[in-house]
Amino acid sequence: MNEKEAAIVGLLRKNPFLSQQEMAEQLNMSRPALANLISGLTRRGIITGRAYILSDENEVVCIGGANVDRKFHLKDVAQLGTSNPSEMSVAVGGVARNIADNLGRLDHSVRLLTVAGNDADWQLIEQESAAFMDVAAVGLLPGESTGSYSAVLSPDGELVVAMANMDVYDALSVDYIEGNDRLIANAALTIMDLNCPKETVEYVKSRAQLHGTGLVIVPVSSPKMVRMPDNLEGVTWFICNQDEAETYTGQSIQTEEDWNHAVHKLFEAGAENVVVTGGAKGVMAGKRGGEVTRYSALQGVSVEDVTGAGDAFVSGVLHGHLEGLDTGEAIRCGLVNAAKTLESSYTVRPELSKAQLTIELEEY
Repeated sequence: MNEKEAAIVGLLRKNPFLSQQEMAEQLNMSRPALANLISGLTRRGIITGRAYILSDENEVVCIGGANVDRKFHLKDVAQLGTSNPSEMSVAVGGVARNIADNLGRLDHSVRLLTVAGNDADWQLIEQESAAFMDVAAVGLLPGESTGSYSAVLSPDGELVVAMANMDVYDALSVDYIEGNDRLIANAALTIMDLNCPKETVEYVKSRAQLHGTGLVIVPVSSPKMVRMPDNLEGVTWFICNQDEAETYTGQSIQTEEDWNHAVHKLFEAGAENVVVTGGAKGVMAGKRGGEVTRYSALQGVSVEDVTGAGDAFVSGVLHGHLEGLDTGEAIRCGLVNAAKTLESSYTVRPELSKAQLTIELEEY
């Protein structure tokens, strides 16, 4: 063990019920750095129990997908029925996991609740994630495959075909959430994507209401809107794109007036804060009982890769919310984080930190 690892073990010998935040403060290091060291000690068998893990009252709980994304970049036009020369890139993803990663880098205490196979793909996700979120409560399912998405792209970057293996999320069940209910009870904010089955979405919403915990719902795609709860009562933030808003409200969004009206319909469904994104057109957002405002997208952004930009926007908005900023300032945090992620080749940009985002906000 190195000096820092030995210090962690020394603290745990004295008090195995210390939370990670308490240990980080005593050792004068960041909580994500501590979590990374603890993960390494656990893998090596030096830490064998979990008595030290206590849910922090200011913890953010993210519930939903954690995937491995593979992209095959063809070197020539696709030919069916034969082998096609290509280059491959691999990255970890999943909406809930990406949001957790962003928020962890922004210095929030974050815990991920998801299910995965006990396989090499999960090991990759854990390796990339453990420094920025607590993954101790993830349900590992022997015999199941971790969620994955594989895409074949033409030489000009267009999608040829994609395969999604997401069956594991059927096990993101009410029973699994019930076993982790204390985490929702103590959370500062619970964030849920729609990789969860509908009954799980309804259950999480009911538990958040019971505990008085802030709840955020982030759809994954329009087809998964069938998993939305029957109403948005008790939802602190509902953040979606225009297609998803159209699916939920049953109205077409063609004009700015339509866009504004869709936000109001989501207020009527019960949401406290609503954000409907429109890509290059910006976002329409507001707080129930207040004004609804259109915020323009940032200009002059050089797009490297769109992957992860939506999750970066959500994370920036929720970071602003957790920091006590008003709606406009929280939206600005989201727009800046999304713009900087668009300019990065990474799904979650490695340079992201609370200090870095503060500097970037001053630039705009």
